[in-house]
Amino acid sequence: PVPSTPGARVPAGAPRQVTAGQLRERGNALFQAGDHAAALAAYTQALSLCDAEPERAVLHRNRAACYLKLEDYAKAEADASKAIEADGRDMKALFRRSQALQKLGRLDQAVSDLQRCVSLEPKNKAFQEALRALGSSMHEKMKTMSCTDSKVEQMFQILLDPEEKDVDKKQKAAQNLIVLAREEAGAEKIFQSDGVRLLTQLLDTAKADLMLAALRTLVGLCSGHRSRTMAILVELGAPRLSAVLGVEHEQVSLAACNLLHVMFDSLKEGLQKDFRGKEDAVVLDSSKDLKLLIKHLLELLALEGASAHGRDNALNLLIKVVPRKSPKETNNSLSLWVIDQGLKKILEVGSTVCSAPGSLPVTENSRMSASVLLSKLYDDLKCDAERENFHHLCEDYVRSWFEGHELAGKLRAIQTVSCLLQGPSDAGNRVLELEGIMDSVLSLCASVCEAHQLVAVEALIHAADKAKRASFITANGVSLLKEIYKHSERDSIRIRALVGLCKLGSAGGTDFSMKQFAEGSTMKLAKQCRKWLCNETIDAGTRRWAVEGLAYLTFDADVKEEFVEDKAAMQAMFHLAKSEDMSVLYAVASTLVNCTNSYDHEEPDPQMLELAKYAKQHIPEQHPKDKPDFVKRRVRKLLTAGVVSALACMVKSENPALTNSCRELISRVFLALVEEAEDRGGVVAQGGGKALIPLSLEGTEVGQTKAAQALAKITITSNPEMAFPGERIYEVVRPLVSLLHLQRTGLENFEGLMALTNLAGISERLRQKILKEKAVPMIEGYMFEEHELIRLAATECMCNMAMSKEVQELFLAEGSDRLKLMVLYSGEEDEKLRRAASGTLAMLTALHPPICKRIPQVTVHWLEILQALLLSPSTELQHRGAVVVMNMMAAEREVAEQLIASEMLEILSVLAKDKDKP
Repeated sequence: PVPSTPGARVPAGAPRQVTAGQLRERGNALFQAGDHAAALAAYTQALSLCDAEPERAVLHRNRAACYLKLEDYAKAEADASKAIEADGRDMKALFRRSQALQKLGRLDQAVSDLQRCVSLEPKNKAFQEALRALGSSMHEKMKTMSCTDSKVEQMFQILLDPEEKDVDKKQKAAQNLIVLAREEAGAEKIFQSDGVRLLTQLLDTAKADLMLAALRTLVGLCSGHRSRTMAILVELGAPRLSAVLGVEHEQVSLAACNLLHVMFDSLKEGLQKDFRGKEDAVVLDSSKDLKLLIKHLLELLALEGASAHGRDNALNLLIKVVPRKSPKETNNSLSLWVIDQGLKKILEVGSTVCSAPGSLPVTENSRMSASVLLSKLYDDLKCDAERENFHHLCEDYVRSWFEGHELAGKLRAIQTVSCLLQGPSDAGNRVLELEGIMDSVLSLCASVCEAHQLVAVEALIHAADKAKRASFITANGVSLLKEIYKHSERDSIRIRALVGLCKLGSAGGTDFSMKQFAEGSTMKLAKQCRKWLCNETIDAGTRRWAVEGLAYLTFDADVKEEFVEDKAAMQAMFHLAKSEDMSVLYAVASTLVNCTNSYDHEEPDPQMLELAKYAKQHIPEQHPKDKPDFVKRRVRKLLTAGVVSALACMVKSENPALTNSCRELISRVFLALVEEAEDRGGVVAQGGGKALIPLSLEGTEVGQTKAAQALAKITITSNPEMAFPGERIYEVVRPLVSLLHLQRTGLENFEGLMALTNLAGISERLRQKILKEKAVPMIEGYMFEEHELIRLAATECMCNMAMSKEVQELFLAEGSDRLKLMVLYSGEEDEKLRRAASGTLAMLTALHPPICKRIPQVTVHWLEILQALLLSPSTELQHRGAVVVMNMMAAEREVAEQLIASEMLEILSVLAKDKDKP
């Protein structure tokens, strides 16, 4: 509940002498006020203080009601059962348990609870109605089941009949099977009808269309069902699944990857959840199955017969399923197991030298995926001993190639170093320090063989990234790279040498006064990069390096200005961003962050600047072309060149190269693109709105917040129903609510409130979604904010939320000051705040008449506040005041008498004659 006086705070913990009875009363009041989570906490605390069995039963019953509201049906069922154990005739508990069971899909048990309710109270219409509705839904289910039986047999017959030549008929049967498997009843039916054996037969036909149908049907059978998944795994066998993943046919491999991902999720669910209900019949241990599947994936990585995209899919799966999703999970045993069993197999992919004889088939993304997987595994380690083990394994692997394998082995060792530097760079730095490695890199840079030179130059560039090595490389590498750049015959080598020079030359970042290169040479390098970028005769893998160069050179504002003037170069970069080669994503995103100046830059403290000058310290300077007007012009040029569709394409990619830090960069660029209100329509039209939703829901906290703020800006100035059509508009609510958290800035709070105001005015379903995301207590909190704009935005938001019945009830909750605050705000000096608050009162008194009776009870100033509204020079305020008075007159005789006894009648008579204000 809102504290009684602005600024007062409710104490965090209840005082010690509080009793279970008082806590129960408090829980009841909170429940009535709609704060179900707080009510649950009060009942739980009461349970810890209460020993009497009847009292405990009531508390369990009340907790069940809270859990139902919070949609935690398993816990609602458990609490209701405890209440029923104490008193088998407790109708409220029986009814609540039936509601929970219904939501859990256990309809037969829900019916028996409802029948018990009806037998205890035969005249209760609510019980009769609920039983009738449940009976008809069970009848429907039975009808569907019997109808499904014959259909399943028919579909398999058509698909497995070698004589059946009708392609359309087969396609239709396959499609029906997939659709049927998506419904729980259908999936169970296929499973019970010997479906897994028949699907295995489809897989073994080696015909792509039949294999796809089988894999997609199996996805339906395994989704969210652990026991079925385990049975299917036994029937199909991990080796067969792994073999299907490694086939040449790209779509089949992808479908197998999707199936394995679903199986992993179902098996992992079992490790984290204590299952209730039907699945508990057999106690299942899925950790063995998980490890078996992962073992086969790891073997696939080093298998020569596996296809290149099969290998990529295996890496992507391992990235998704092995490391912990969040640091809150304490168990990292799966990562440790994968490091022990498979680190060398992952390094086999990372160390592949494409042109070497007998090398594994890989795509342009394979090595990048291996780097991402290694990085995620390394980040998942918890202590120094675990990291030390990782380092030793990497060092042993590099040594095994470097020593005694002639030149081919040295190349594999150097390629491994590159892979580690792009992934877990600590491990890369350690390996780089092994004896002879750096010398080999430098000597191979001068090799006459292009393939060897490429491997060495790339390793040098990745090493230049890391500050620890940079001084050593600046001393030895710069002159070498300059030599290569000036004298090499091959563009592919020159372009990489140039990127090495760019990396070493951009150490000063955006600081205009710290430039490594002679005046003008940065511009020359950038010009050469743009030239290569636009040259379509060079392969995409090499042109990607030109973007890497620009990612470093665009720290310089002169380079940014020239780049946005070169439309061909911008479009060539966007074209690369949409291509298959995803390792370019980070470089494209970095270049765009630089061009839009969307990195974080804090204004230096003037006093500190004076001190720094006095102490002859270095002071960062901003380039004159990084001033806001220049940035605004650059954003416009990027928009015209089609930056939004490129970004939308980058977000869609399911590639491991789209790391969380890469997502954050894209979010920063989007926020810069929607800064000006007139650009927002164009951003939405090119797919920007749709792309921002996933960015706001996962990634780094900074990235999610930037994307949410961009969504808020769009929602504030455009019609949300046009910007986010269909169901998409409901997905925008959660990111907007996240902007209300206390750790967000005032501007983010303000924009979040403004955007939610717009959504709350659209439909009841949207208001329900906002309520469900628990936004109302936060909105109320901001109504006490000292900053007048935030206070106003919160009040306007509450005005639109007040169209919901649940919110109207909150204004009547016992002990709440919500209504008092609205009445007092209607008498404030700030006209906009008065307009919002009196608008809320007009709405509340019209939609919920009992509120009219409460207004005179909340403050003695109610009459003068209403009179002041009617006497205001603002027509809008007069109109709102008149509506409130009219509703109060109609609602309650006693209130009407109080109004007529005051000067209200004279004021109304005067206003009624005013012809200028119809």
